[in-house]
Amino acid sequence: MEEVYDFLINKSGIKQNDTVVVGVSGGPDSMALLYLMNKLRKELDLFLVCAHVDHNVRVESEDERKFLEKFCESEGIYFKYMKIETYGDDNFENEARTIRYNYFDKLVKEYNAKFLLTAHHGDDLIETILMRIVRGSSLKGYSGFSRIVDKDGYKILRPLITVTKEQIENFDKENGIEYVIDKTNFDDIHTRNRYRKYVLPFLKSENPNVHLKFLKFSEILLENNAYIDKEMNNLKNKVLKEGVLDTERFKELDKVIQTKIIYSILETIYGDDLLIIGDIHVTLILNLINSNKPNMTVHLPNNVICTKTYNNVTFDFNEPEEEVYEIEINDIVNLPTGKNIEVVKNTEWTNNFATRLSSKEVTLPLHVRTRKNGDKINVKKMTGTKKLNDIFIDEKIPLKDRKIWPVVLDANENIVWIPGLRKSKFDKDKNEEYDIVLRYY
Repeated sequence: MEEVYDFLINKSGIKQNDTVVVGVSGGPDSMALLYLMNKLRKELDLFLVCAHVDHNVRVESEDERKFLEKFCESEGIYFKYMKIETYGDDNFENEARTIRYNYFDKLVKEYNAKFLLTAHHGDDLIETILMRIVRGSSLKGYSGFSRIVDKDGYKILRPLITVTKEQIENFDKENGIEYVIDKTNFDDIHTRNRYRKYVLPFLKSENPNVHLKFLKFSEILLENNAYIDKEMNNLKNKVLKEGVLDTERFKELDKVIQTKIIYSILETIYGDDLLIIGDIHVTLILNLINSNKPNMTVHLPNNVICTKTYNNVTFDFNEPEEEVYEIEINDIVNLPTGKNIEVVKNTEWTNNFATRLSSKEVTLPLHVRTRKNGDKINVKKMTGTKKLNDIFIDEKIPLKDRKIWPVVLDANENIVWIPGLRKSKFDKDKNEEYDIVLRYY
């Protein structure tokens, strides 16, 4: 941790009397960072703002907020917090992160701070890189995150990126630093937790300093990405005018530049959270651009639609009407109906509340939405298609429930499942080949 403090005092750019905002959850990582910043505050006479976000999903969160507030009061640190009252239909982790960083940004600007610090460490970097490699991402996305990020008028610093979780916890123990534990960090339901529990121990057994290897990997990717971005930006302005992409000019570019331009457009839409976007989405957009069809649409996360009209491609938000939703299916989807659709490794269920699919036959990502006029499904073991409305009538589903009943589709708008009611021709029996299993409950 000596290197961390050396970075803070000599290399971070933090100077005498600066205002600094620190994002603090109350866990071992952020409390170690707050401890170090409190030490630096006394040396440089900083104005230190501890920013806390109560995600409001656990009963313990109120006690954790009180714990942190009491600590700040005893140390003379300015404490600010917000409580997330409601969530939308988006992926929880992505939505919570967006809300959290928007709040931090608001505080930075409110207090005219020059720095925002977060407690991301070396293990976090490994997890992020691995998750993006498995999911698919851009060159920048594969790099994980940087130690220093230039924002509009301030810098984001991640001083702990060179140390591991174990080193941080040892530092807490040596210095008597109290912290709280979020028990959901041990739940296998979250993708990051599975990497943390099962993949990282193996990597560290191979090389205890593997986090530094990943850091070097990250830095090399970022250097190469910066060079390619210079080339891409020069060409992007020639094919993208006022948000409209000229597909004929676009097709003349090198494939590497094409991919970078698409990622650049998506980064403008989604910000710097590249976990929400993967290479599957870029492939869908490139396929749309290269298709011979004059009119096509691709659905992207958060109700974004990419539309091709002859030689032009545009990106717009598809604002949902009342009682209308559309959500990409990742680990688990909490539906507005109160039900859930979960991606599981396997299940014994063979009824209509589960489906088994093959990624060789459906186009990812899958998404779930409310019905649309004219929706039809190729029902399993039936010839031809059947209207969803007829299925609702056959099953005597009330009108009010039909409006919000979930319909699962692939990226090409093929209906692959009506949860609880019908399976499609894409459904596989237990003895057949499949690699996607969904449950509805």
